[in-house]
Amino acid sequence: MQFLTNTNFEFIDHRRKAFIVSAVLILIGLVSILFHKGLNYSIDFVGGSILEVRFDEPVSTGDIRSSVASTGVGTFEVQKFGDPREILIRVEKSSESGELGSTLLAAFERDFADRRVEIRREESVGPRIGAELRQKAFLAILFALLGILIYISFRFEFRFAVAAVIALIHDVLITLGVFSIFDMEISLAVIAAFLTIVGYSLNDTIVVFDRIREDLRLYSRQPYDRVLNTAINRTLSRTILTSSTTLVVVLFLIFIGGSVIRDFSVALLVGVLIGTYSSMYVASPVLVEWFNWAAARTKAKRAKK
Repeated sequence: MQFLTNTNFEFIDHRRKAFIVSAVLILIGLVSILFHKGLNYSIDFVGGSILEVRFDEPVSTGDIRSSVASTGVGTFEVQKFGDPREILIRVEKSSESGELGSTLLAAFERDFADRRVEIRREESVGPRIGAELRQKAFLAILFALLGILIYISFRFEFRFAVAAVIALIHDVLITLGVFSIFDMEISLAVIAAFLTIVGYSLNDTIVVFDRIREDLRLYSRQPYDRVLNTAINRTLSRTILTSSTTLVVVLFLIFIGGSVIRDFSVALLVGVLIGTYSSMYVASPVLVEWFNWAAARTKAKRAKK
């Protein structure tokens, strides 16, 4: 990465364009979440049952849907699960969790008498527990952000903490928007991915902030925005190297890890990309806007005197 050691890319001067791009991405995601598709919560959060069924030969999902519907289990989804012989059935808010597996197995044995079928996995979560998990997942992310705000306020300054939290909220909102737009399932594993995103993005931001603090001491007579732009360029090689190696691992998880962890892996992929972007185009530019606002306010007060 030697070619990135003495770069002079313009990050700060393009901050308004970056703010517009970020605002558009967040707005699209919020519209999808609030007015279009919403969030596709797993049974961990809404309650219900999930079953993994395996046939000895591939069976069309249409025939399986007809068979499941004949049992009267209520709202359900059927989807392929990796191997074409494996089917994932999700039954929402099931009240017969203990009997659901045997009910569906009897229906499959009746409708697919020439096939061998087995229930490989069955998981159930009650609606009340699902609601509690959803609340606790939200509180986990909220408390993580508050803890980060307090920590950075002590280590740096309050303005640095605000900038870092804004960047983290930016990353989580965009990732949530991607999940809503593509109707991807939000499970406990995905919440763990969101918390990982918060930690990863924060790590990138802290490295840049540490360089900024050091450069502000060394080059205190230079314009504030120039010092910040230089600091971002000085940490660019480290940022790209770290992000690239992380992306390689995440891509392997997506393509080789299987469908069980795919949503988790996609959350990490989006988070790493957006987190790298926000450490350069959101967190530091917010510091510049804060500095300009504080300077304008001080100037206005002096003018009144």
